[in-house]
Amino acid sequence: MSKPFSEACENNKAPILAIISKYFKPGKKILEIGSYTTQHVQYFAEKMPEVYWQPSDISENVPIMLAGLEDAQRDNIRQPVSLDVCDERWSVTKADGIFSANTLHIMPESRMPRFFHGAGAILAPHGYLCVYGPFKYGGDFTSESNARFDSWLKIQDADSGIRDFEQADALASNAGLALIADHAMPANNQLLVWQKMLNYFPV
Repeated sequence: MSKPFSEACENNKAPILAIISKYFKPGKKILEIGSYTTQHVQYFAEKMPEVYWQPSDISENVPIMLAGLEDAQRDNIRQPVSLDVCDERWSVTKADGIFSANTLHIMPESRMPRFFHGAGAILAPHGYLCVYGPFKYGGDFTSESNARFDSWLKIQDADSGIRDFEQADALASNAGLALIADHAMPANNQLLVWQKMLNYFPV
């Protein structure tokens, strides 16, 4: 398998790093959900060498992750694992932080509650969930390009589409996560940051 590559990852990795480096500190163990090409996790691991990174993706994408990491020689990148947010028990059971980029609009909307429930269940108290991607606010797109992108997504898969910020935040709150920041990012994207509430354990 040839080395996978995403132009979007290449374009957004530096702006994302500038934000998540404020939350993911040395010694912390961070789970990336939806690593796919692993470009993000490799870049973050290089720039934050004292943070430990766990790549993950659904089982059919594990070979793609392995191909992406074939030449990676970093002690702070763990072996990639299969993780489906709908699993009753995630393959990663503890994390100091979680990062995910461009996943919520790809996964079926029905999986979103499981995404946030699982994140809330494995995050350490005060741990951060950082989610990058496009969102709607009050049911409205933030740009015409996002509206076109949403239409394209739905043509590919009727269950996909740009998600409502309010829906995501409500699901996060139900999972014991409190919104602490909403960062505007290039190309009409956002980076939302939730923090695990102390002494909250989703059932």
